[in-house]
Amino acid sequence: MSIWQERVHVFFQYKDLLKQLVKRDVKLKYRRSVLGYVWSILNPLLIMIIMTLVFSNMFDRGKSIVNYPVYLITGRTIFEFMTSSTNAAMRSIIGNGALLKKCYVPKYIFTLAKVTSSLVDFVFSLGALVIVMICTRASVTPYILCTPLVMIQLYLFCCGLGFLLASMNVFFRDVQHIYKAVTTAWMYLTPIFYPIQQLPENIRFFVKGFNPMYYYVAQFRDMVCNGQFPGPRIFWGGWLIAVVMFAIGITVFKKSQDKFILYI
Repeated sequence: MSIWQERVHVFFQYKDLLKQLVKRDVKLKYRRSVLGYVWSILNPLLIMIIMTLVFSNMFDRGKSIVNYPVYLITGRTIFEFMTSSTNAAMRSIIGNGALLKKCYVPKYIFTLAKVTSSLVDFVFSLGALVIVMICTRASVTPYILCTPLVMIQLYLFCCGLGFLLASMNVFFRDVQHIYKAVTTAWMYLTPIFYPIQQLPENIRFFVKGFNPMYYYVAQFRDMVCNGQFPGPRIFWGGWLIAVVMFAIGITVFKKSQDKFILYI
């Protein structure tokens, strides 16, 4: 049996544990909440309304953005999934330290479960997007059926980044605080609530070339807002970034996981 066949065998051996961890995370998020899973829709909806009131006059006055509410919620929904999943993944090993000391479980299962549970929450939150599209009478094209292609890319990217952050956080707890500042800056450097044309040319070049989230936000908006399939640079660039990030994350995680027990 090759090493990859062995890893696939181990993954399927623990697939039930992965399912239980995902169910646990989703249930715990809304435990003792009166509205429960409805908050997955209400939360992005309320934030979208507030941000629309604040920014719509600034960016929509010149009609540079058609249907600003949909433009805003598409960008924010994608970015929120990235931040919530990677933040949860970053704490996944430390948070399960007691269990890891008592019995053998593939350590990556805990990180993968955090990203997957965030993906479930992300799917729920798409209900808010549907409501906004209906209320604003946004046009719907067949290209919206291609959005799972973006979700798969983003899921791979978040898994890879989550594995990397989880590994780093075991050895350097300051990573949690640094990453919070990084994601704040990252959000403002991603065209979520403003059109990218508003940026100076040099910053626009940097965002288009070196900001991974630009690729996923742009793809999602093309399919949902613009009714078209993304261009080859954006589409294949998103896949390339996702695969490379996943490979880096899982490699770092596998090389350092044997030392986790000494630091958690």
